[in-house]
Amino acid sequence: MTNKTISEVQIQFLGAAGTVTGSKYLIRTKTISILIDCGLFQGLKELRLLNWNTLPVEPSTIDVVLLTHGHLDHTGYLPKLIQKGFSGKIFGTKPTLEIAKIILEDSARIQEEDAERANAEGFSKHKPALPLYTEKDVKKTLPLFRPQPLDQWIELEKNIYCRFRYNGHIIGATFIELKIGSKTIVLSGDIGRENDLLMYPSQKPDNADVLLIESTYGDRLHKMESEKELSEIINNAFATQGTVIIPSFAVERTQTLMYLLWKLKKSRRIPELPIYMDSPMSNNVLEVFEDNLSWHKLPMDDCREMCRDIKLIRTIQETYALAKSDHPKIIIAGSGMASGGRVLTYLLQYIGKASATILLAGYQAEGTRGRALLNGVDKIKLFGKFYPVKAKIMNLEGLSSHADQKGLINWLSALKQAPDKIFIVHGESEGALGLQSKIKEVYGWDSVIPELNQVINL
Repeated sequence: MTNKTISEVQIQFLGAAGTVTGSKYLIRTKTISILIDCGLFQGLKELRLLNWNTLPVEPSTIDVVLLTHGHLDHTGYLPKLIQKGFSGKIFGTKPTLEIAKIILEDSARIQEEDAERANAEGFSKHKPALPLYTEKDVKKTLPLFRPQPLDQWIELEKNIYCRFRYNGHIIGATFIELKIGSKTIVLSGDIGRENDLLMYPSQKPDNADVLLIESTYGDRLHKMESEKELSEIINNAFATQGTVIIPSFAVERTQTLMYLLWKLKKSRRIPELPIYMDSPMSNNVLEVFEDNLSWHKLPMDDCREMCRDIKLIRTIQETYALAKSDHPKIIIAGSGMASGGRVLTYLLQYIGKASATILLAGYQAEGTRGRALLNGVDKIKLFGKFYPVKAKIMNLEGLSSHADQKGLINWLSALKQAPDKIFIVHGESEGALGLQSKIKEVYGWDSVIPELNQVINL
């Protein structure tokens, strides 16, 4: 372990501070340096540019990375970290590391393809355009993965332990407890919903001297009629013989949408429209579900029947052919914020058709195409060119895999006493301020919204 010249425990907020993306929290003691999550910044250009900046800490001095879950904004910087000198172990639950592998391989592939296309078509100001990292970098990352069990204390260093606890956000997701001497630090990761269609409710911490809590939806409550709203959107689209395009996150959201649409079709609440799922990554995620049955409540018999009824698109040639077809249909495709992936091929074909519906079904970060569409822009940039937006833009809020304000407040309810310090992270300003106010109102506890790269002594 590294020998640091610090006199106490410190935390540095290297990401997801004042924003909802790029999760990285560095905890340092005299004897060990622990990075909690290692995510990519996404969304606004000024955030994405941070991925190219030199970290304010030398990666080779980090001893271990602990992952709360596999999403890109929590794992996507790992290959870059290794590229810059990190050589320690990467801990997470078995399904988290399986999801991280899928997501990192897909991320590298997309970055390489985007750079290749930008160079071929000349729409990047960079000469040449380069990927942040490559598939070769991902191959160097995977051997560092070390799967860990739930609910067991793992010794990281003398008198320093960590524990992973189920929190229901996606398959494999956890919050992390760190014991450093007599103090307990709890890092929430992304907290799941109490009534999620696929995941079980989150466990709750009962003790925390220091607490980091996410605030993605810290200022609002989720709508509860998502199934009814989804059926209405599909039926309205069918009435105009239109196609429905659903940009979707590959992990959990795609599986939830597939399951909901399959149930609606089976119960004849929506017409006999063909449903397609076009996300190679989502195909692999379904295998993770099948291999980790205790982590979720999706019946495998239903899953297999659903996968037989929903057409899985596998090759890019199939994508191009489906995009050009005129028959009414439902297409679920990555990515969830329309920031990349195969959904862009469908947007190119359908964004200018008044009969089409673009259905947003998850959180849309600032600076993404999804947020722009949500905000009602009249044109959108795809592959270096602008296209008019004539399709109907709909938003299905109730499918988020994040707890809303009520769920976040309830997650704190098992704590036996007030933490000494509470840090509100992983939220845009409205979410963070909304949760800060609600925690004060309900519990009377003070909290801090840290700034990016801020260092605080614990």
